[in-house]
Amino acid sequence: MIDRATVDRILDAANIVDVVSDFVTLKRAGANLKGLCPFHDDRTPSFMVSPSKNICKCFACGEGGTPVHFIMKHEQLSYPDALRYLAKKYHIEIKERELSDEERAEAGERESLFVVNEWANTWFQQQMFDTPDGRAVGLAYFRQRGFRDDIIRKFQLGYCPDRYDAQWQAGRAAGYKEDYLLQTGLCIRNEAGKTYDRFRARVIFPIHTVSGKVVGFGGRVLAAATKGVSIKYQNSPESSIYSKKRELYGLFFAKKAIVKADLCYLVEGYTDVMAMHQMGVENVVASSGTALTHEQIRAIHRFTENITVIYDGDAAGIKASQRGIDMILAEGMNVKLLLLPDDDDPDSFARKHTSEEYQAYLREHQVDFIRFKTDLVLSEAKGDPIQLSRLTNNIVVSLAQIPDDITRTLYIKETAQTMGMREELITSAVARVRKQQREERQREREREQRQAAAGSTDGQANPGSSTGPAGVSNSDSSSGISNSSSSSSSPSPSSSSNPADSGLTPEEEAMLAAGLDPSAAAPPQPSAPATVLSTANKAAEQLFTKKEELLIQMLVRHGEKVMCDVEGDDGETQPLTVIDYIRYSLEQDGLQLRNPLFARMLGEAIAHAGDEGFRASRYFENHPDETISQLSTRLAHDDETLSKIHSRTKAIAPDEDRLVEIMPHLMTDYKLAIIDDLIANLMAELRNPAITSDKSRFLELMTKLQESKLAQKELAKQCGDRVLL
Repeated sequence: MIDRATVDRILDAANIVDVVSDFVTLKRAGANLKGLCPFHDDRTPSFMVSPSKNICKCFACGEGGTPVHFIMKHEQLSYPDALRYLAKKYHIEIKERELSDEERAEAGERESLFVVNEWANTWFQQQMFDTPDGRAVGLAYFRQRGFRDDIIRKFQLGYCPDRYDAQWQAGRAAGYKEDYLLQTGLCIRNEAGKTYDRFRARVIFPIHTVSGKVVGFGGRVLAAATKGVSIKYQNSPESSIYSKKRELYGLFFAKKAIVKADLCYLVEGYTDVMAMHQMGVENVVASSGTALTHEQIRAIHRFTENITVIYDGDAAGIKASQRGIDMILAEGMNVKLLLLPDDDDPDSFARKHTSEEYQAYLREHQVDFIRFKTDLVLSEAKGDPIQLSRLTNNIVVSLAQIPDDITRTLYIKETAQTMGMREELITSAVARVRKQQREERQREREREQRQAAAGSTDGQANPGSSTGPAGVSNSDSSSGISNSSSSSSSPSPSSSSNPADSGLTPEEEAMLAAGLDPSAAAPPQPSAPATVLSTANKAAEQLFTKKEELLIQMLVRHGEKVMCDVEGDDGETQPLTVIDYIRYSLEQDGLQLRNPLFARMLGEAIAHAGDEGFRASRYFENHPDETISQLSTRLAHDDETLSKIHSRTKAIAPDEDRLVEIMPHLMTDYKLAIIDDLIANLMAELRNPAITSDKSRFLELMTKLQESKLAQKELAKQCGDRVLL
């Protein structure tokens, strides 16, 4: 476990701009920076970074926080591992104490899988470089392919021996759990219960996340073993840490070069990436031989808006390039195509040319996507009107993917000129396609809404009823009892000057004095009370959450700050902090915060208030629990300070000098909400016929109601409100 002093050094060193810039291309926006959010499908920059506050925030999806929690979210790490990540980045030595058995047992499964993969990566490399078979088979294979040793080591290539369970036995001997060796996909257990190595007799390509963590492997059978083998490459299976559709091979090694060049080359295979690095072109990634996915495109978009797709020059390569074009355009990116000569891929083409020739070819043969498609159409159609129409529609579909109106209009104009067609005709066709796409999206949303409605629970609130501050209906029907037949016939409080002549029972008179309708003692409609009561309770809980959040906001912002000095039991003057005040005020009336998260935060603040140098905002914004850290970051900072574009209603930001005024007001307001809720529940009970028939219970509730109304009146006075009894 990392000691507190080291944690503080890490938190002090971690700079939000440095941390986020490793994963997102940021551009200056006034006093802040902005970029595409890495946590959702962001097409226009909505991810803001505030150097002065040392926090980040996405104004579209809401993700963000401190440097620690950005790393936790982005890299899917635990709080301690995120601290270790930052410590390594800032060269801070970590001194950890020995974990207890209980703490060791709490280590997350994801972290364990990462650890096993790191071990496997090292083991594969050792097998290739440090064993006779590895050097003679694995290393020789890469050298025969023309790769230099520095490139082989850079990409951490390895080799798995041609033995049934060599890695399985090595992993168990190293102390790794069998379950983790199987979950990572390094080993496989068949139906007979025998376990063997997935990648045996293959050279290994480790697959890294954008931060360099190994999430999986690709294994290729060697040249001598490929005869009759339809699948030469085998990848790690999907797991809690590896999703093939999200990862791009080589992105970890390419991200800085991509930002510098403001361009990313996209290729198909592992060796294509390696060959281009060897040719001096490092801004390249691969889709690992799979069809390009939206997730992979968004990963590139975080570093640049420009993609050049390089595919083989055969028919399959051309078709693959067309499939990817529309997806890239839909993400709002600029795309170019580069087709290599027939029978060549980036790897084989590199072996035939020098570095200078290779880079020159890349520069000179990139073609804008619309030029590529129109040339392809004209060459394939060859004067056939039907074929020309079909291929032109293919171009129209691509144009319809472009989200920016100006860019789309310019491309339509260029297409019309190249194809010799009227611009209005293409514009109309594109408009039809976009309309169809909008209608399909609308139908999809409607389907989702219908599914959500079908799965919703019974007993929803009556949309026609209005609710007051306590979440209870302001109408007489709030108890769920129909009053339509008695609204005109029920006596009003002033209908008789002499209660003895009113014809009411003592219970009815008490109800009338309490502001209740005596006619509500009529039998209720079936199931109505439960429905309305559930609605009222839900609204009341929402109100309490809002009131409690204001208290927690003050706790986060000013928890350790002194409101005033108070005299203790011993006559000595003691400072009263915001934390102390909240605790004493709740204990005085035997109250606890209803929201479990808020109650936990208050408990932790009380427990740590005496720690040397304790600052509530720092403690909670860097809390290991991501829910607490994100909430605290939101409560501690004004959204407006991050962006003038994304302006929001300003949260309470009281002057520290007014804490002694503000805190009692917030606490009294909270207690008044509790009393309001109590009164509403008592009144609902008193309308129940079973209660009115039980005289002792009825009078007990009436006594509580009168006491509660007196308390309500007193609290309302403190809040500056008027309550009429």
